[in-house]
Amino acid sequence: MLEVLPAEVSIFEVGMRDGLQNQPDYLPAEAKIELINLLSETGLQKLEITSFVSPKWIPQLKDNLEVATGIKRKPGVVYSALVPNEKGLEDALTAGMEEIAVFLAVSETLNRKNINKTTDEALEAVNAVTSGAIAKGIRVRGYLSTVFGCPFEGEIDMGRVAELTQELLNTGAYEVSLGDTTGVGNPLQVRKALEYLRTKLDLNKIALHFHDTRGLGLANVLVGLDLGVTTYDSSFGGLGGCPYAKGASGNIATEDLVYLLHSMGIKTGVDLEKLMACSRRIEELMGTQLPSRYLRANAGCKTNG
Repeated sequence: MLEVLPAEVSIFEVGMRDGLQNQPDYLPAEAKIELINLLSETGLQKLEITSFVSPKWIPQLKDNLEVATGIKRKPGVVYSALVPNEKGLEDALTAGMEEIAVFLAVSETLNRKNINKTTDEALEAVNAVTSGAIAKGIRVRGYLSTVFGCPFEGEIDMGRVAELTQELLNTGAYEVSLGDTTGVGNPLQVRKALEYLRTKLDLNKIALHFHDTRGLGLANVLVGLDLGVTTYDSSFGGLGGCPYAKGASGNIATEDLVYLLHSMGIKTGVDLEKLMACSRRIEELMGTQLPSRYLRANAGCKTNG
């Protein structure tokens, strides 16, 4: 294991959407804009900044249009937003988004609880959004959640994962991020899943999205690296959680992921010091302490990472 590692890894920062969506205290638009602008200066090249969803469902992101139009867009940085339906796509177009993300779960139960649709209905909605976006020249990324287990249905069939991933790619998504929504996956499970999926799919079009609920997020990343996956979602400070999946705590912390990769000689292009400054700033704004282990280990210190 780990005899051949990628020279470089791409990090998709999801903290400003996936990280914030489950936070109970509203963070004002001006604070979100400040944080996105700070993240844009860290070397991260892919930032998910909001979701064009009804404020009825995600009150934290009710300011999506204000945030998306208020940030300073840095050349070379991709800014993305989650879009659940055609109304959300209209708003994303108004905001000038050049990339969006669509989503569904492998779990029928979570699809019903999350978006009040069956899986087949969710696929139809994804198709409508994706085709509409591509027609306007917007790139589309896909999310597939509950890949490694569901809080309602338990074990997930990898055959169904492969089928739905291919469906998302067929709609026009350039990449599909496979999510361990509640952090139940373990390294052996992830290895078996990826070894199966690579017989059905092109892993170059796959990203991995781990949550650190049970402390196995980075261990699962190591397995992904060993099998050649080179794109990972993470959240600065370790913010995160799905409001519709019980037990879905924070994503893997971007600082922890970057430190892991850099310490093994894998390039990310990310400046750890600037990244930690972003996490410290959101801690100040939210009045809370984030779970990133690297952040805690370097509290009050500077690093050359």
